[in-house]
Amino acid sequence: MSRPLIITDCDEVLLHMVVPFRDWLDEVHDVHFDLSNHSFVDALRRKACGTVLEVGEVWTMLRAFFGTEMHRQYPIDGALETLARLSAIADVVVLTNIGEAEHEGRIEQLRKLGVEHPVFWNQGGKGAPARRLIDEYAPSAVLFVDDLAQHHESVAEHAPEAWRLHMVGEPLMAPHIPPAPAAHARIDSWAAAEGWIRERLAQGRAAA
Repeated sequence: MSRPLIITDCDEVLLHMVVPFRDWLDEVHDVHFDLSNHSFVDALRRKACGTVLEVGEVWTMLRAFFGTEMHRQYPIDGALETLARLSAIADVVVLTNIGEAEHEGRIEQLRKLGVEHPVFWNQGGKGAPARRLIDEYAPSAVLFVDDLAQHHESVAEHAPEAWRLHMVGEPLMAPHIPPAPAAHARIDSWAAAEGWIRERLAQGRAAA
């Protein structure tokens, strides 16, 4: 076995996304984004008439944002500093749900912020790609961080030995998001989470 492995999400874990996305929608598309609705269902409405954007329109908006507006995103408080400290004791990879076309943009975005860790793109559940990463790295312990409950469920299924930390780093959203049932803990700040992460990595793999 090698060093411990941290698999972390990017949006709302390392970088703010919904607030820059909300501001861009308002400025450019005259669309209101209700941040209390994390599922995006009924969350985006045209300000002029109040109609809800169709699912296809929402995905079009998201692809446009990630294609041209990543520069609007900024770090979650304490995320990059904490990750840098943790990288002294663990390998770190970023597993982000974006399209292949946006992958290089995400790598460059994080590199400009001083994040040089490997970045992997994914669409759908993160359990299968997490499994592949664990098999490749063969870590002494593995910790998965994400803001979406469905990814914790997916990782619990495919990689039950991974410690799972549910983190919603956007303060405007966190109060509206219940703890993920499949996560081992819910901690929304990196300052509060660092000690817990170190303890779990030192403990070894989670019980399957």
